[in-house]
Amino acid sequence: MGGGSAVVRVLRDRTAGRCLAGVVVSGFGTSALWLTAGIWVKSLTGSNSLAALTVCAMWAPVLAGPALGALADRMDRKVLLVRGNLVAACLLVPLVLVDSGRTVWLLFAVLVLHGASGVVLDAAESALVAGTVPASLLADFNGLRMTANEGMKLVAPLAGAGLYVRFGGPAVALLAAATCALAALVFARLPVRGTPRTPARDSAPGPAPELPAPPAGSWRDELAAGLRRIRASAVLRPLVTAGAATMFLAGVNGAVTFAYVDEVLGRAPAYAGVLYAVQGAGSVTVGLLAGPLLRRLPERVFAAGGIAVFALGIGGRTVSPDAVALGASAAIGFGLPCVLIAAMTAVQREAPDAVLGSTAATAGSLMTVPNAVALALGAGLVAVVDVRVLTAAAGVAGVLAAVVLGAGARRGGGARVQCGGSSPSP
Repeated sequence: MGGGSAVVRVLRDRTAGRCLAGVVVSGFGTSALWLTAGIWVKSLTGSNSLAALTVCAMWAPVLAGPALGALADRMDRKVLLVRGNLVAACLLVPLVLVDSGRTVWLLFAVLVLHGASGVVLDAAESALVAGTVPASLLADFNGLRMTANEGMKLVAPLAGAGLYVRFGGPAVALLAAATCALAALVFARLPVRGTPRTPARDSAPGPAPELPAPPAGSWRDELAAGLRRIRASAVLRPLVTAGAATMFLAGVNGAVTFAYVDEVLGRAPAYAGVLYAVQGAGSVTVGLLAGPLLRRLPERVFAAGGIAVFALGIGGRTVSPDAVALGASAAIGFGLPCVLIAAMTAVQREAPDAVLGSTAATAGSLMTVPNAVALALGAGLVAVVDVRVLTAAAGVAGVLAAVVLGAGARRGGGARVQCGGSSPSP
C-alpha cells in the first residue's frame, strides 16, 4: 500500500483526519515562532547567546514531560485539546509588548509556557488518537503527523522570517496565536464525546494484549506510572531506549553541522540551509511510507532499519563531495523518524488508557532530552575533536544500535502492526 493510499485512509477517518488538520494548523504557527524568536532576540539585544537560548526555552518543559503528560490522564482529552490551544493563543498575545531588550524576558517566559502547553497537548492528542482511531490507522497517522511536522519546518520558518522582516516580531506572535485558536476550533469539531479506548480497537480475534491498568494512587504514583509502563514492557523498553540513543546521535550530528559545512565541504554557512531542506524532504518521505511499512515489518525491524540508514547518513559526512553530502542529509532525514514513529505507535497500542498520556509524554521526554544533552556536548567536542572523527564515531554507534535492536526482533521481540480490514470510524 503506497503513501497516497495511507493519506486517504487517514483522511477518511473523521477523527484522525481532523486531528491531523489540528496538528498542521498549530504546527505552522509554532514553527514560524520557533525560528523568529531567535531572530527577534538577536535584533533586540545583539546577543548570540540569548538568541540561542530561545530554542532551549521551548525545549526545557520536555524535562517535565511525565508530570505534564499526566494531565492528559486526568482530564477529558478533547476538552484539554480545545482549552489548551485557547490558552496557548492567549499566552502569545502579550508578545506584542516586546519592543526592547528590557522586555525580552517576557518573550522567554512565554516561550517556556508555550513549550509546556505543547507537551501537554501532544500527550492529549496521542492518547485521544489511540483511544478513538482504529489500531490499523495508528502507524499511518503517526507517519503523516511526522510528514506534517517536517513539512511545516520547511515552510513555516520562511513565512515567519518574511513576516518578521515586513511587520516585526509581534506580527509573528499574532500569527502563532491565530493558528492556536484555529486549532482549538478544529479540535472542538472532533466527532468524539469522550476518550473510550476499547471501541476503537480493530476487531482482531481475542482482546489486544495490554499491560494491566495501574491502581489508583497518589499524584506522585501517577507521575511515575508512565516510566513504570515503559520499563515493564518488552515492546516499549527497547524501542524507547533505541529512540533515546538515536536522538543522542542526532544531537551530535546537529552540533557539528556548521563545522561539517565549513571544514569538510568548504562551503559558506548558508549551505547548511540546503542540507536541512534535503533532510526535511527525507523525513516527509518516510512519514508517507511509515504506515504501509509498519504493516509489513515488525516495529523493531522497521526502527532498526531506519537507525541503520540514519547511521550511514552520518557516516557519509566524513567525506566531501556535494553529491554525498546531499545523499547523506536525505538518509539522515529518512532514517531518523523511523524509531520515533515506531516507538510512539507502540506506546499508543500497548499503554493502558489510564496512563496513556503520561506514558506518551514520558516516552517523548526520554527520547528528546538526550538530543538536547548531545547538542551541548557536541558543541564543546567540535572545538577540540576533528568533525570527521565525531561523524565517524556517531555513524558506528548508530550501526551498533541498529544491530542490537534488530537482533532483539529476530529473537521474537518484534511486533507487527495489525491491519484490520473494516473497522468503522468512530
